[in-house]
Amino acid sequence: MGENLEMLNLSLAKTYKDYFKIGAAVTAKDLEGVHREILLKHFNSLTPENAMKFENIHPEEQRYDFEEVDRIRSFAIENNMKMRGHTFVWHNQTPGWVFLDKNGEEASKELVIERLRGHIKSLCERYKDVVYAWDVVNEAVEDKTEKLLRESNWRKIIGDDYLKIAFEIAREYAGDAKLFYNDYNNEMPYKLEKTYKVLKELLERGTPIDGIGIQAHWNIWDKNLVSNLKKAIEVYASLGLEIHITELDISVFEFEDKRTDLFEPTPEMLELQAKVYEDVFAVFREYKDVITSVTLWGISDRHTWKDNFPVKGRKDWPLLFDVNVKPKEALYRILRF
Repeated sequence: MGENLEMLNLSLAKTYKDYFKIGAAVTAKDLEGVHREILLKHFNSLTPENAMKFENIHPEEQRYDFEEVDRIRSFAIENNMKMRGHTFVWHNQTPGWVFLDKNGEEASKELVIERLRGHIKSLCERYKDVVYAWDVVNEAVEDKTEKLLRESNWRKIIGDDYLKIAFEIAREYAGDAKLFYNDYNNEMPYKLEKTYKVLKELLERGTPIDGIGIQAHWNIWDKNLVSNLKKAIEVYASLGLEIHITELDISVFEFEDKRTDLFEPTPEMLELQAKVYEDVFAVFREYKDVITSVTLWGISDRHTWKDNFPVKGRKDWPLLFDVNVKPKEALYRILRF
């Protein structure tokens, strides 16, 4: 217990200051109360969890809603933190108007590119004083079929070149910020191969990509996680890319597990979770020459996107602080190296 009390005085951000930034995905509510205290103590990088996504920040062609992101930006600047921008181009959470002309017909390629340019320019200019990296394109690689790229309105209207075009536009306006491609399961062999192929071709064609985001929505039951992760880091680093761990959380359920009988995690689950956090942070430290940022997708189990996903009505406990916002064994393990 004495050791745990001593650990409570340690800060994640300070402990890892010679390794990489330590980030959290946040909402405006997290800037108050006990989550605020944890952010101030443990984190030096913030990602707006949803507020910067296209449908939220740019819901209508002539209307932006900057309020929540502005609050996060102010908090970051006041407390000497930086931000990751998330995200410009995604098949999800993009409002319908982006892809329609004034007659309600499918917009032309030129119009969609023009709108994307306006969107990227507005966000970069507003937040370039605090954003050190942008997730330019999110989840473009197909993982359900043999196809390389996912079907989306961006791809349908602009064509396969939409990734290259998005990065080129971002490079024009992003200043010194690094530009990232972000995806999930891209450390898994079947998707690693595809993602590598897509990025290698883009880089060979001169696309200004600085790094790759490994989302890291993992679980406590994956026996191959560490070996897959190391292989992925080495493969992406071989392309000369910086690596960010962008959305880390470690579920107590396998994705296929549909059980709904738990009202709190079992001691076995918490021990396994602590071990997985310990193991993956050891990998992050080992590759600190290429990993420059590690972001947790949330602060405590009180609020996590894993609640109700993939099983409606089910609570999950994937983060470093519990539902009472108390440190879990997982936190002590990654502070104790």
